[in-house]
Amino acid sequence: MISGTPHLGSCLSCLDILVALYWSVLHISPACPNDMKRDRFILSKGHGAPALFQVLAMKSFFPESWLEKYGEDGSLFGEHPLAHGIPGIEAATGSLGHGLPIGVGFALGLKIKNLENRVYVLMSDGECNEGSVWEAALFAAAQKLDNLIGIIDFNKWQATGRSEEVMMLSPLRDKWDSFGWDTMIVDGHDIPLLVSLLSHCTAEGKPTMIIANTIKGKGVSFMEDNNDWHYRIPTQDEVRASYKELNIVEENHEKCV
Repeated sequence: MISGTPHLGSCLSCLDILVALYWSVLHISPACPNDMKRDRFILSKGHGAPALFQVLAMKSFFPESWLEKYGEDGSLFGEHPLAHGIPGIEAATGSLGHGLPIGVGFALGLKIKNLENRVYVLMSDGECNEGSVWEAALFAAAQKLDNLIGIIDFNKWQATGRSEEVMMLSPLRDKWDSFGWDTMIVDGHDIPLLVSLLSHCTAEGKPTMIIANTIKGKGVSFMEDNNDWHYRIPTQDEVRASYKELNIVEENHEKCV
């Protein structure tokens, strides 16, 4: 489904989190993606959209054949998710720092309507550079939005370098704790542990933030922890090598580069 797109490392770092959410945690039906009583999921790190598109297709929100038009002119599917037209997408994201504020609005709206659904927001660690994230964090704590769960894909990289070198994120857990959130750290590639934590993490009267330690490019040896793959597009040979490592049956590689 990938057609000349970057951000593959960022997609692979969050894929296990998406699988845990969509297969075992989120209460949302592909048959009724707009049901008022559904959980909401926002991919705030919009550059991970190809991973989300594949997950939604495999969960039957739309036919997998739709993804064959990925990256084509006029297609619904591009490097970042659109706000309308794709079943299962709650918001257009990509300008980092917006997903959590949107999630706060969703969560507050559900509280006002006395609905018990949850809102999950998947963020990047580099996104925590944004002031809008911390303004939303303060507001969520003040409003006691215990139906809001944030997840940070903490792969330790952002576009231009190590996250810790670009902005001083540490101590990241202490920062979220001090902003009034119930904060936990987890292995972001341990799906059973993610499922357990995400299913039972609501702290009464407090929003939850899960810091998921991940590896950028997880699953492909030459991409793992290599920030070249933030923007690099694989060659046909690299696609073949990654297919082999991921045990994917080879098809038409020309569609993948």
